[in-house]
Amino acid sequence: MTDSPVARETPLSPAEPASVVEREAGLHRNLTPMQLAMIGIGSTIGTGLFLGSAISVKLAGPGVILSFIGGACIALTMMWALAEMAAAHPAAGSFGLYAEMYLHPWAGFAVRLTYWLCMMVVVGSEVVAASIYCSFWFPTTPSWVWIGLFSLVILYVNTMSIGNLGSFEYLLSLFKVVVIVVFLILGTALLTGVGFPKIGFANYTAHGGFLPNGWKGVGLGVILGLFSFFGIEVVGSTAGEAADPKMAVPKALRRTLFALVLFYVAGLALVVGIVPWTQIGLGESPFVRVFKTVGIPGASHIMNLAVLTAALSSAVANLYFGARLAFSLARGGYLPAILGRLSKKGMPVIAVLTSAGGMVAALVLSERFKDSLFVFMVGLSTFGALFAWLMTLLTHLAFRRYHKRNARPYLRLGPPGPWASLLGFAGVLAVLISTWWVPGFRITLLAGVPWLLFLTVCYFVWRKARSHVDAGAELHDG
Repeated sequence: MTDSPVARETPLSPAEPASVVEREAGLHRNLTPMQLAMIGIGSTIGTGLFLGSAISVKLAGPGVILSFIGGACIALTMMWALAEMAAAHPAAGSFGLYAEMYLHPWAGFAVRLTYWLCMMVVVGSEVVAASIYCSFWFPTTPSWVWIGLFSLVILYVNTMSIGNLGSFEYLLSLFKVVVIVVFLILGTALLTGVGFPKIGFANYTAHGGFLPNGWKGVGLGVILGLFSFFGIEVVGSTAGEAADPKMAVPKALRRTLFALVLFYVAGLALVVGIVPWTQIGLGESPFVRVFKTVGIPGASHIMNLAVLTAALSSAVANLYFGARLAFSLARGGYLPAILGRLSKKGMPVIAVLTSAGGMVAALVLSERFKDSLFVFMVGLSTFGALFAWLMTLLTHLAFRRYHKRNARPYLRLGPPGPWASLLGFAGVLAVLISTWWVPGFRITLLAGVPWLLFLTVCYFVWRKARSHVDAGAELHDG
């Protein structure tokens, strides 16, 4: 393995952006624009759409369509902010590194470490979801068997070269994209009666109406709607390994968000139109339930294979992202330097292995908390993602202010002025607060707020100790 002397540098105050990005040199830039987009889709289209969306349907009924549109509007502001910063500073540390540059070293430390742990939990939730999907075919096989098997495969893929990982993720993501497109065509035909007995649109207003739980249900449904868009930020991290990041990353973010809005909004609109929302639950994917309900031979097996592939694809992409955050923290001096080392193939293998903690937790807890583990892990990881989005939008405000004050050009993608990021920040903050009223999601605030307080104390203790070490080293050198 190779190391870099910059990995031992420790920033104690905001530094010049170029010097901060240089710390993360060494990753191979081999990812193509299409691979970037597919990694983003792979990270995002997973349990949020195929399994977690069932929670939103329970909260909002057919009004879940509006919930996901609301989530998409918030995600749009995030996409603008991240794309502008990633084009200016392509680096694996992504939004965490930008927070260190433009806000404060604490911000960069807190957001990267929090999201790193969040990614661990997300990857664990993905393999738990994969085991749920496998029970469709093998109901008697213990879930820990599937969790262990899939974890080994995901680890292996993340230790290959970045080019091979990009190709593998491209194929997995392409498969689920094709299946979703086929689902959209088939679902439309079922609703309208083209080639199938017509189902019609009665389910949109039956069982309590379009808004059976009122606007409150729609608002709470935005939480899972926004959760479904979590993962788009992984494209920012790929900037550190993209062949042409300044052009490829903004393009990949636009493609990813467009595909997500289409798949989520249109897909769920078909789901609640074909299957009564009262019959949708976490026992299986709502998409699989559609095909079982209409009785299309073999289609439910194909769809279950698709959602299984989606979960594995998401796990691969999120472990990739988590490992890059650990790598970035190590290169910044916040984690042990060994996590910042690269293999001969340019892969942070030790960071990958360390970031697999969520899969280990899922393996240990899968049998004891069989019925509640998935929702618990989703709720726990939601705080990390919401905190990351809040910090990214706040950083973007500082990013634009810095470039305007210093008359430095940058690639502007969003509207001029601060309003898009301010509105996005307000929307994410409202979603964070509302998690208190969603069943199973109180853990988001119960664990998140104390965690930030603990992290802040740790940071300043570490900073004080590091200052003494550096002062002693300078005195010795003198």
